[in-house]
Amino acid sequence: MKQLQLIRQSLNLRQSLNLKSRPRLLAGIGAALVLAALISVALYLTLLDRGDQEAEPEAVAEVETAPSTPDLIGVTDERVLFGQSAAFSGPTQRLGIEMRRGVEAAFYEANANGGVKGLRIDLVSLDDAYEPEASLSNTQDLIEVEKVFALIGAVGTPTSRAAVPVADAAGVPYIAPFTGAEFLRDPKLEHIIHLRASYYQETEEMVERLTTDLGITRIGVMYQDDSFGRAGYSGVQEALDRRGMEVAAVGIYPRNTTAVKRGLLDLRRGDPEAVVLIGAYQPVASAIAWARHIGMNLVFIAISFTGGNELAQALGKDAEGVFVTQVVPLPTDSSHPAVSSYMSALSAYDSEAVPNFVSLEGYLAGRLAILGVEECAPRVTRECFMDAIRGAEAIDIDGFSLSFGDDSQGSDTVFLTMISKDGSYHSIKTLPPEALEDSGR
Repeated sequence: MKQLQLIRQSLNLRQSLNLKSRPRLLAGIGAALVLAALISVALYLTLLDRGDQEAEPEAVAEVETAPSTPDLIGVTDERVLFGQSAAFSGPTQRLGIEMRRGVEAAFYEANANGGVKGLRIDLVSLDDAYEPEASLSNTQDLIEVEKVFALIGAVGTPTSRAAVPVADAAGVPYIAPFTGAEFLRDPKLEHIIHLRASYYQETEEMVERLTTDLGITRIGVMYQDDSFGRAGYSGVQEALDRRGMEVAAVGIYPRNTTAVKRGLLDLRRGDPEAVVLIGAYQPVASAIAWARHIGMNLVFIAISFTGGNELAQALGKDAEGVFVTQVVPLPTDSSHPAVSSYMSALSAYDSEAVPNFVSLEGYLAGRLAILGVEECAPRVTRECFMDAIRGAEAIDIDGFSLSFGDDSQGSDTVFLTMISKDGSYHSIKTLPPEALEDSGR
């Protein structure tokens, strides 16, 4: 409870200081106090983010739910306002930009057709640069200053880890974050809605394919040294445990950097046959390129957070033969009704936009939010919205099926893809034998 109290005290201090209504001297003092409070939160989050994986579920699960907020915050007779904190700057910015593009395409589509039962759906987005402290501050601003109805399309595990306790305590829906972390699927978190499959499901599929299709027995892991990376690493460990195996080698790197060389050297000492990559597109691309440069021609398989399209672009000529698990279909497969709808909406919203795994996930998140609003309009309350989604036996978004049942996660589906020589993605069911041949094994 001390963690949550620290967050609340720091943020309540900032909220209580109305700097605009005080003399300049007091405003300066107030600003200094705010800065000190936010620094304390930043230091706490940094230390927490370095803690072991076992402590993470407990830290989230201890959150107490504050008294419910008024029913119609973020809702008027004309519109419903959603908020987003995501990376729009820094080395992970393409994920935030594409996530926002997809959500806005869905909202644009609905608004162009007269809104949702006459209500316009709007989005306000703030940049957190994929840093937990900024995400926490943005979340407080979106709730207390912008007064949004709900939060949608957050990008990342460490950022969501910082924001979720604030949103949950305020009773604000937290919809479709771009993360598969297991500890964010704690049933005690009552206001979170996950669209995608979890990292445990993705890593299980990775290990199953590597061991069954290719007969690989030595699997290494390269991961980002924070709660996201540890969540993925834990998933690989559990998948290997079920098969009586152990991780062959481990390499780590700091978040928001491409400092991967030391981690690669650690991996090479373990002599793995394949490497599972848990990271964002730039460091993952750097790791693969450097590995191939120094003769580590392994089987590489990356988790969906790499962004798909962004990874292929960052890799360039080194992209061929890299495997990536995805949580949505191919964004160019117009034979899938949901993808067809997405492509039409994306083109109408931005005629120059290129279909992308991340913006497709954002579009589906937007469609899910629209469905919740539609079920409750004209009186759209947070309670009704949550019940409409999490209480539904089945939800169909143009063939993309969701089922929440007793948990907060709608989809359990993992898609396997491979990058071709031209940088395009192709759906596959199994890993081809030539993957081992190409690696030199």
